[in-house]
Amino acid sequence: MSEPASGRLPAPPTPYAAPSQATGARAPLRTAKAVKKGWPHDDGYRPGRLTGWILPLGFLLLAEAGARLDIIPARLLPPPSELAQTLWSLAARGELLPHIWASLARVLAGFAIGSVLAVALGLLVGISRRAEALLEPSFQALRAIPSLAWIPLLLLWLGIDETPKIVLIAIGAFFPVYLNLVAGIRDIDHKLIEVGTSSGLAAPALIRHILLPASLPYLFAGLRGGLSLAWMFLVAAELIAATRGVGYLLSDGRESSRPDLVLSAILILALLGKLSDGLLRLLEQNTLRWRDAHRAQATKKS
Repeated sequence: MSEPASGRLPAPPTPYAAPSQATGARAPLRTAKAVKKGWPHDDGYRPGRLTGWILPLGFLLLAEAGARLDIIPARLLPPPSELAQTLWSLAARGELLPHIWASLARVLAGFAIGSVLAVALGLLVGISRRAEALLEPSFQALRAIPSLAWIPLLLLWLGIDETPKIVLIAIGAFFPVYLNLVAGIRDIDHKLIEVGTSSGLAAPALIRHILLPASLPYLFAGLRGGLSLAWMFLVAAELIAATRGVGYLLSDGRESSRPDLVLSAILILALLGKLSDGLLRLLEQNTLRWRDAHRAQATKKS
């Protein structure tokens, strides 16, 4: 393709534009004002750092007031002050941190194994029609199996030590990462792949320089979903002859008819899940800074 007389390449088309049916030219779908405001994700509102705490703190205050006024039976929903006392007693006896560390170690190990396998197989299925035809039907069938259905089989195969627990968590983390990565690869513009192949890039270089960077937003969405499912599968995993872990606390509270212990374990799981998701989201923001810079540059041009 020949360059213009000025020696400069033509400017890229306006982002978020579609061809006009009448002329075939690209017409912007958004006004400049909407682009500057980040439409449709930004309406100009800037929440404070504590905005997200309003709802949970309000619920805790209502639960405390309902229990104090005998509106809510304490045997069904203990007041938050009793939950705090239960957690404090566990920490004072030196039992809380070992349970938390045991669950953290299992989730991190299972999530890492499941994510690595999902990325490897997702790349294979995303770039190979033969691999897709061979693996996709089996993965879709395995994805429909509930977590509790795996427990008897894993006990028969792997015994009752840590291995079946980690394998079960890895199964839970695998499918969100795999599905999102495959969807991201399929959504890549084929022109980018054609440019890479015509430039002589081998398959590893094509994956490293084109496929993975272009599908990173999908991958991080899958990682966050996989991490969430890893925490969910943890409870089922710690039903496998566990003597330590937050899931064990949950089961122990159920067997001993202690709603305060059950709700304390649920609260710990919620806090750990929120903290780990926040760390992963921070990693996502730092990794995808190039996308935000590209959007800011497109906004200035518009």
